[in-house]
Amino acid sequence: MSEATTYFAIAVAVIILLVDLWAMISVFRSDKTVGIKAAWAIGLVIFPVLGLIVWGVAGPRGIKEGPTSPEHSKG
Repeated sequence: MSEATTYFAIAVAVIILLVDLWAMISVFRSDKTVGIKAAWAIGLVIFPVLGLIVWGVAGPRGIKEGPTSPEHSKG
């Protein structure tokens, strides 16, 4: 394996790890039950790439922060 190929493989692994962490944070910030959150986290850990694909299509999303004060909600 050449040096460039090694660096590329490391870069891809780091990117997958970072996106996987972002997906887990999003899962734990969602309003789903603890059991569903745990199942998604286990799936993302055991199957990092496949889990990301499935999470991207059907996974829970993090809670969207809305306006924090009545002043901001006036439209």
